Amino acid sequence: MGNLIVLGILGYLFYSVFKSYNRYTHYSQQAFKDFSVSHDALRESDLGLFVALVAKLAKADGKVDKLEAELVGLLFDDISKIFPEPQKTKDILKDIFNQEKDDFSNLESIARRLGNAVKKDKAKQQQFMGFLIQLAFIDGNVSQSEENMLQIIAEAFDFDPSNYHAIFDQFEQMMQNITPQATLDDAYKILGVSKTDDINTIKKAYRKLVRQYHPDIIKSQGQSEAYMKEATAKTQEINKAYEMIKEHRK
Repeated sequence: MGNLIVLGILGYLFYSVFKSYNRYTHYSQQAFKDFSVSHDALRESDLGLFVALVAKLAKADGKVDKLEAELVGLLFDDISKIFPEPQKTKDILKDIFNQEKDDFSNLESIARRLGNAVKKDKAKQQQFMGFLIQLAFIDGNVSQSEENMLQIIAEAFDFDPSNYHAIFDQFEQMMQNITPQATLDDAYKILGVSKTDDINTIKKAYRKLVRQYHPDIIKSQGQSEAYMKEATAKTQEINKAYEMIKEHRK
């Protein structure tokens, strides 16, 4: 399946875990309005610890692939928007990611620190664990190293094993239901671009469409389950269309 995995599937499943919540209030501009943005402060915050775990999982197979990088980039966008200095925040988050992605020796200690920070907030645990599982699935298959890492994090969080397996199984089942892309002409139509457009224009169109449906770690869109199913199907098409065009232009 490779890079034909879709962010929309992940977004729908992420939403499903939290569909009883209309809007997350854990993280907001109001909550962080007095936060002093610095490398040390961000690194020690629960969002900084989470980014450190994201970095390690993204590099679990030895490299951060394109779709993992895409999802991580959207995560940085979401987090940075709630802090007083968004660009500075984003730059620090990137630094944390780059510093942590090659160091697996502190995986369990960071997971335990984050687990302790959110142990009284089950919704936060679900948010973080759901995103990490989604990240592992982003390239189409979960490797043994990724699965081992997820298990270590789940145990450090004291995450309910039955809940963990339920989320994991949902992702796995959705992966099996992906249908093939139609034609190259259809792919261009899905992205709303022309065959004469350059790849940068096509990429911008793709990113704009993906952005509408991706799983926001900060807040839920509060949409109905029927809408999310429709969005999932649409984003499946978007990702497959983009991959088909890229392959054709190699």
